[in-house]
Amino acid sequence: MPVAAAEVVIDAPIGQVWDAILDIDRYPEWNPFTPKVDCPGGPRVGAPIRLHVRWGNGKAMISPERVVRIDPPATDSDGVVRGVYGYNFGTLAATLNLVRSERLQIVEAEADGRTRYRTRIRLTGLLSGLTPIAQVQDGFDRQTAALKTYCESARRA
Repeated sequence: MPVAAAEVVIDAPIGQVWDAILDIDRYPEWNPFTPKVDCPGGPRVGAPIRLHVRWGNGKAMISPERVVRIDPPATDSDGVVRGVYGYNFGTLAATLNLVRSERLQIVEAEADGRTRYRTRIRLTGLLSGLTPIAQVQDGFDRQTAALKTYCESARRA
């Protein structure tokens, strides 16, 4: 089962980081991996969402997805303030269980006021091994670094 993940601590409050990951209209300003997202009416559970992905080599593709989770930051049962945004492939291949995905973006408040951001995708299905997981990992690494820079720059402005 292919997995890609990235994590960073951002010197910005959780609300600011949460707002940045949900403000898809501003992705072109900072997100090198997904510089454009189509989701009429904005992200909401059940909404179709089209990710315009840009690989590290400059090639582009569109990934149709469906928003499956939006849990705004709140104190979780373990006492951690956490927010979760998630979406899955919304393709025929997913319906046929050829390639399914579970993508999560998680923000957690640190005790010092900073925010831990984690992103992860887990792929399953008969053809999941054909997914370019190394390119996805590269994209996550670039996106995570860019989110840190974007949020920390906004905090200083």
